[in-house]
Amino acid sequence: MSRILLVEDHDRLARLMCQGLEAAGIAVDVAGRIDSAWTAIQQISYQALVLDRGLPDGDGLSLLHRLRKAGLGVPCLVLTARDALHDRVQGLEAGADDYLPKPFAMDEMVARVRALLRRPVEFRSLDACHGDLTLSSESGVLCSGDGSVALSQAERHIMQLLLNKPKEVVRRSALEAAAWGLSEAVTPNALDVALHRLRRKLLAIGSRQRIVNVRGLGYALREDGGVE
Repeated sequence: MSRILLVEDHDRLARLMCQGLEAAGIAVDVAGRIDSAWTAIQQISYQALVLDRGLPDGDGLSLLHRLRKAGLGVPCLVLTARDALHDRVQGLEAGADDYLPKPFAMDEMVARVRALLRRPVEFRSLDACHGDLTLSSESGVLCSGDGSVALSQAERHIMQLLLNKPKEVVRRSALEAAAWGLSEAVTPNALDVALHRLRRKLLAIGSRQRIVNVRGLGYALREDGGVE
């Protein structure tokens, strides 16, 4: 199932949009501010972004500028009550892939998001690499040398976050959010099970990288093991 981030501070509109998108088989996380959206994007690999311009902490285009500057090519649909030509041009020049003025029909919004999700994968994200590991953004296959293994969706999101932050300790809550989203209920041991499977798969493909538990802080990738 595709997962997108909706950045919209109007609670009723956000609920209606979530209902329409989820009915179309699209999982949705919601953020009402630019800062919380940026935090979510750092933790979770989204397939698309639906971004309102008028947010409590600024113009949503500032988030889009930040994403593109960081080299993140996640497709973005910009929503706005501003329908002037220069506003649309401004959004597209900021890196938006599509532009939808308010008010809009829910069916059209869903159709536009689905069109973004059909874009070729190479335009949405890059392969994640660190040490002897490469995670394919297209297939979800983790490779090390001549070894390779397919990852489940949750494993893929966890590994992608660890690979993108190779020198950092990633908190448990961030890994859970990456694997299952911001709104999905997660059983207490779900992350432990996923990490156990990932550790076995790293060994199976002959990688020197290990997922280690840095007590009291979180988890990190370390070469040839680390603190458990």
